[in-house]
Amino acid sequence: MWIERTSRALLLDAVAARPAVVLTGARQTGKTSLLRRTFPAFHYVSLDLPGEAELAENDPLAFLTRHPPPLIVDEVQYAPGLFRHLKSAVDARRSLTGQFILTGSQKFHLMHSVSDSLAGRVQILELEPLSLREIRDALGPMELDDLILRGGYPELYRDRELDRTGFYHSYIATYLERDVRTLLNVSSLRDFERFLRACALRSGQLLNKAELARDVGINPMTANQWLSVMETSGQAALVEPWFSNKTKSIVKSPKLYLTDTGLLTILLNIGNPDELRRSPMFGAIWETFVFAELRKREAARQHRWSIHFFNDRRREVDFLIDRGGRFELYEAKSTEVVSPADTASLDHVREILGRRNVLQRSIVCRSPGSYPLSNGAMVGTVHDL
Repeated sequence: MWIERTSRALLLDAVAARPAVVLTGARQTGKTSLLRRTFPAFHYVSLDLPGEAELAENDPLAFLTRHPPPLIVDEVQYAPGLFRHLKSAVDARRSLTGQFILTGSQKFHLMHSVSDSLAGRVQILELEPLSLREIRDALGPMELDDLILRGGYPELYRDRELDRTGFYHSYIATYLERDVRTLLNVSSLRDFERFLRACALRSGQLLNKAELARDVGINPMTANQWLSVMETSGQAALVEPWFSNKTKSIVKSPKLYLTDTGLLTILLNIGNPDELRRSPMFGAIWETFVFAELRKREAARQHRWSIHFFNDRRREVDFLIDRGGRFELYEAKSTEVVSPADTASLDHVREILGRRNVLQRSIVCRSPGSYPLSNGAMVGTVHDL
């Protein structure tokens, strides 16, 4: 079955306005399916095919003659030599929009080629895994525990019989073999898999790179490189603290999140809802789930990097959304019942930011419904995001 993507409208607008569009995102987020369904009249070619990749790299003119625009080129990072010729093709008809749509899962190599050759000629979009809204609109209500365990990759919802464990184990193996080997000179993929699991244990926590490196048995420089690979391949995100000149004692370390709770729970060896609820990591998993939904919402608004957290060593608020100097504050709590006392951190940060500057204070929990607290804060469900 087809699951409608909220990013489709952004994609249509971008193709109508720009001569070239780049769509990135982690593997299996549905980039190819979205493009082929949205633009059926475009020619399509994948550089996963060695013969096409070799032609695109070694004889770009012949490649573009064989595959004229409007053209979708999938996994375009495998032919970096093609980008100079794409630039020439775009410049020859600069006013013509919707000439090329380029996709790739290896964002580092892709964006390096784009910035070198297509700067000013291209719009860049990123496709996230399925959001809760997209899943609910297509399939109706589902249990939150099942959604957390299944994650957001479309294939797991197109085929509800697909085994979650087998899917993610294959996903990890493919990610290690195709992306990690390409991006890094990793002497042992087993070491990198141990690094993935160590990151999973730290999802939702302040990142201490020296401690992470020590626990895995690698040096801090290697840990930093491997974290960069996880970020550029869409598997992890670092959320920076919000601070102003008036707040001197704020924590400077970022927080680490895996971007998909399905992958996170597999790496934590959590196999069913009972194990999920009993896990000592349940609070961190819930916070990761809320972060993933906020990230998808901000991506749809093209404002992703407005997400921060607040920690001044006295109080912490999980998520602070900056709307041009006006703020939304969110706390993630894995409980079903909260009280006004649970908003102490939200109230503290509201006083620092200025009451007039705070648009809303919300606790996102497992409550069956939303309701206001007596102090004006909101208790909301993850559906409300």
